[in-house]
Amino acid sequence: MAHVITDTCTKDELCLETCPNGSIAPSHDDANFETATQLYINPEECIDCGACVPVCPTNSIYPGDELPADKAEFAEKNAEYFQK
Repeated sequence: MAHVITDTCTKDELCLETCPNGSIAPSHDDANFETATQLYINPEECIDCGACVPVCPTNSIYPGDELPADKAEFAEKNAEYFQK
C-alpha cells in the first residue's frame, strides 16, 4: 500500500529528494509548486519503500494502512492530485 502525505507537510522537499522512483510531487521546478498546499505521493507509483518517512521533519507521511482516522481524507487527496 502506498504512503500518504498529510496536511502538516511544509513542502521542504526532503522526501522528494529521497524517493527512489520520483513518486512525490510537485517539486519547486513545477509551475504549481507555489499554489500547492502540500506535497503528494502518487499511489500508483509508490513502491512502499518508506524512504520518505524518516526524513520528514513534520512527521506528515504515513503508510496507507497506518493513516490516522482523522487524516483518512488525505489518501484520496494524494490520489486526486495525480489525476489532473
